[in-house]
Amino acid sequence: MVNTNGFVTLLTSDSYIQGVVALAHSLHLTHTQNELVCLVTKNISSYIIEQLEKPGDLYDKVIRVDEYDSNDQKNLELLGRPELGITFTKLNVWKLVQYDYVAFLDADTIVLKNIDSLFDQIKKVYDHGDIAFLAAPDVGWPDHFNSGVFVCKPDLKIYSDLVTYSKTMGSFDGGDQGLLNRYFNQWLNIPNARLSFNYNVTPSAYYTYAPAYQEHQNDINVVHFIGNNKPWF
Repeated sequence: MVNTNGFVTLLTSDSYIQGVVALAHSLHLTHTQNELVCLVTKNISSYIIEQLEKPGDLYDKVIRVDEYDSNDQKNLELLGRPELGITFTKLNVWKLVQYDYVAFLDADTIVLKNIDSLFDQIKKVYDHGDIAFLAAPDVGWPDHFNSGVFVCKPDLKIYSDLVTYSKTMGSFDGGDQGLLNRYFNQWLNIPNARLSFNYNVTPSAYYTYAPAYQEHQNDINVVHFIGNNKPWF
């Protein structure tokens, strides 16, 4: 049986189409050997979906998923990003059981180097008996991971657990990142589960300092444009 892995992103608004397109092109330029998948919610226009589904251009598969919102206005307001409740839709990634492993990339990321080796890394973690989840540390709070880039093994039980967990425990920031950090709280202690920051570099974060960028710029694998300002807006 041939192993099947996929790079997955999520489109919940037509306004993010430029990011989804740029991400796909960046992955193609790395000559990845894995499938590219775009999850889309029901509010995405038919024209956008038609563009994404053009054979060979962008994504190998476009999959329609149900929208899932945290509706946690209190914590979202504390975060200052009231629009991020819809990121709970990202939980649909664990339903993609047709893939052995998936690497999720937010629609505001750009891949600079081939990162197919991530699938070998997560297989080793899973084969070791640990829960299959890889992510890079967040800036400012490095004991938490940034959920804009992560690698996991789809699993319907984990999906069901996450949905239940979201209703009982919730998210400390109102978005998917707070939820996933609570659920995968053992991430920090799992050997090889902590990815290098080079897999999720956030240059728009005010914590990032110029000397470190100058020193490590050639090591960057993925750039993540967090915050309200995106290069395409």
